[in-house]
Amino acid sequence: MKKIGFLSFGHWTPSPQSQTRSAADTLLQSIDLAVAAEELGADGAYFRVHHFARQLSSPFPLLAAIGARTKRIEIGTGVIDMRYENPLYMIEDAGSADLISGGRLQLGISRGSPEQVIDGWRYFGYVPQEGQTDADMARTNAEIFLQLLQGKGFAQPSPNPMFPNPPGALRLEPHSEGLRERIWWGAATTSTAQWAAKLGMNLQSSTLVFDESGKPFHVQQAEQIRAYKAAWKEAGHAREPRVSVSRSIFALMNDMDRAYFGRGKEEDSFGFIEQNVRAVFGRGYAAEPDVLIKDLAEDEAIAEADTLLLTVPNQLGVDYNAHVIESVLKHVAPALGWR
Repeated sequence: MKKIGFLSFGHWTPSPQSQTRSAADTLLQSIDLAVAAEELGADGAYFRVHHFARQLSSPFPLLAAIGARTKRIEIGTGVIDMRYENPLYMIEDAGSADLISGGRLQLGISRGSPEQVIDGWRYFGYVPQEGQTDADMARTNAEIFLQLLQGKGFAQPSPNPMFPNPPGALRLEPHSEGLRERIWWGAATTSTAQWAAKLGMNLQSSTLVFDESGKPFHVQQAEQIRAYKAAWKEAGHAREPRVSVSRSIFALMNDMDRAYFGRGKEEDSFGFIEQNVRAVFGRGYAAEPDVLIKDLAEDEAIAEADTLLLTVPNQLGVDYNAHVIESVLKHVAPALGWR
């Protein structure tokens, strides 16, 4: 068995070919797609977070709204860029959204991906300390966030408070018990995956990793996952970790599917995601179900993960994306033992 959810980039554009022509369209359709996915039996609704772009940005209002409209499905991010975050304020937002959902948040956080602007985090008022890189700043903010999620008091109470305080140092509120174990780190390298394991975070791995060996994408990703699991075991954590991978998977069930995605078999590609950073981008999967089943059975990284996130083309609308999810759930997943 494997948990299967969707991951939306949350794009919008005023193009007449797009079903999401405004931010309002994308936000409201994201809620509707999460509701539809839950009704279809999917396990998760996850959303990318990007700043300075016509994409989803501030995630917590959306997560809270989905939490209020659904009952079972996991609700998450993939990922929140910690270079932009105030960890203390984030504690309050995350705690509120998690309580509204009944404890279903699965928050993916990370250093983030290449941006639309130069050093966008500076506009948010954040600057790395002397000797730090922006990636160091993201990891420091993540460590503060994880520490605060434990719910321990740290702030000295006022001797003349407006309202009576509980005894001792005060913590941030609202506190949501158990959220600390539902934090994921989006890793593109083996070293950051191992760092995440030591801190007790679950692992998210997307459709690219930094090229560390020249091997096929799914092999490199599987090796990173195995290194993460070994580091987790070495750290001695009491619980089992969770690992998710993202894939573009389209079962070609009708003429519309073939028109959109029936372009033949794709291959991995290698390129530079940032200056001097070579990455390998995983292939997409688009074929009739019997071909998909054979190809996906050979994906080593999917085999290593307990959670699979289907990247969806949100600009094609709720109904079509629900069809994409349902096609995988009904016509592909059972034959692979995922259902």
